[in-house]
Amino acid sequence: MLDILQKRRSIRQFQPRPVAPEQIETLIEALLRSPSSRGRNPWEFVVVTDPATLEALSHAKQHGSEFLARAPLAVVIAADPDCCDVWVEDCAIAAIILQLTAVSLGLGSCWAQIRLRQHGDGRSAEAYVREVVGLPEKLAVDSILGIGYPGEVKQGHTYGSLSFDKVHHERFGRRG
Repeated sequence: MLDILQKRRSIRQFQPRPVAPEQIETLIEALLRSPSSRGRNPWEFVVVTDPATLEALSHAKQHGSEFLARAPLAVVIAADPDCCDVWVEDCAIAAIILQLTAVSLGLGSCWAQIRLRQHGDGRSAEAYVREVVGLPEKLAVDSILGIGYPGEVKQGHTYGSLSFDKVHHERFGRRG
């Protein structure tokens, strides 16, 4: 697992080829195996491969979702807030499981936050995404992940670049 974490980087440029159906099935299985609070599974996932829908999703928010137009695959991660009070955390866990599984398959990914972001026309990004993919009003949209074969090469972060100053032992301020 550590070798996957050492390789993972946000990839915003993708090769113009589709993700293989078997890989999509593996990604879906990984999502459905994601842990959730009390096993409530509040999340819902919309798997998108249609180029027109990917283009529409690339306009979900004012900045930071443009890369979705170039991704051959996107997954909208939404949840029912009435199902679980920690739906945001459950969605975040599913998103990182999806990203790490993508790396294990030789794919790259990038995460676009949708929750609490604005669309360019004054609507919330959530309302825009709900409309694009046909989600019911009761579902909150957490994020969208763009996935594909990397079209750019990024080395993993070096060990020396890690923020060890953020680690405290036993009490805040106590360093290793």
